[in-house]
Amino acid sequence: MKISNDWWTAPAESENGNLILVTGRRGMEPVIETGHYRYRIEVTWPYEGDAKALPSYDDSKMLEAVTDALNECFDRDPVAVLTGIYTGDNQRNWVFYTRSLHIFQRKFNEALAPFPALPLQFEAEEDPEWQEYREMCQCEVAEGED
Repeated sequence: MKISNDWWTAPAESENGNLILVTGRRGMEPVIETGHYRYRIEVTWPYEGDAKALPSYDDSKMLEAVTDALNECFDRDPVAVLTGIYTGDNQRNWVFYTRSLHIFQRKFNEALAPFPALPLQFEAEEDPEWQEYREMCQCEVAEGED
C-alpha cells in the first residue's frame, strides 16, 4: 500500500481567537479502508509563543526537525501514519493513526532519540472511523477559494 505524501495547509481559529495553521495529509482512503489503523494518537508540544501564540523562529526550527524525524521514521516503517499537524495557540499537535500503541511508542522514541527531552503530552483513543481526520479535512480550502 502506498501512503500519500500530498499535504495541504489552511488557517483556522482556536476557541479564543488565535490563529492555528492546520496541515493535513490528503489521500488517506486506502489506509482507512485497510481497517488496521484503529488508534488515534495526539502528541502535543506546548511552547511559549509570540504575541500571536505562534512559535518563535528557534522553536519553529525544532518543531520542523522533530516533524521531519517522525515522518522519516514512519515512512520507513508505516506502523503509524501522521495525518495532521496543528500549529498555533501556543502548541503544536501531531495526529497519528496507528496499528499498535505499543509499537508506536517504541518507534516514536527511536525517532526522537537524537533530540533533547521534549515536553510532550500524549493522548490515545480508538477511532476506527477516523472521525478526527474527517473533521480536519473540512478545514481544507479548495483551490480557487479565497
